[in-house]
Amino acid sequence: MPATASQSDAEGGFRQLKDPKVVSFSPMWHWTDQKIRVHVSYCVTALAVAHLMRRQTAQAGLPLSVRELLGTWPASKKPCCSTPQPAGAPRPPPAHRHDPTQQQLYDLFDLTSYAPTDDPVR
Repeated sequence: MPATASQSDAEGGFRQLKDPKVVSFSPMWHWTDQKIRVHVSYCVTALAVAHLMRRQTAQAGLPLSVRELLGTWPASKKPCCSTPQPAGAPRPPPAHRHDPTQQQLYDLFDLTSYAPTDDPVR
């Protein structure tokens, strides 16, 4: 009997939970049942979020696997040696550049709204 699409997706999810480069159960540094359950819950939640993000990128015309998505995720790097800016002064542009795929992901998920600011009120 051939596997259905949902069965295939579920099996793929379990394979990804074993893959250390995606969202993995291991290493697990817990020994109590409660902590193991929490760890597993975090891993399954992270995998579900990654699949939702993959679905959103596919709908935006950027078909990536979960592994590709996580591998090309645009890192938000803050310059290590920035000089303080006077209050109200425009912020300098970031010191890093994204490749076109990373820029699409950055824009799609509006990562600018999560970028650190010097404004303590925000």
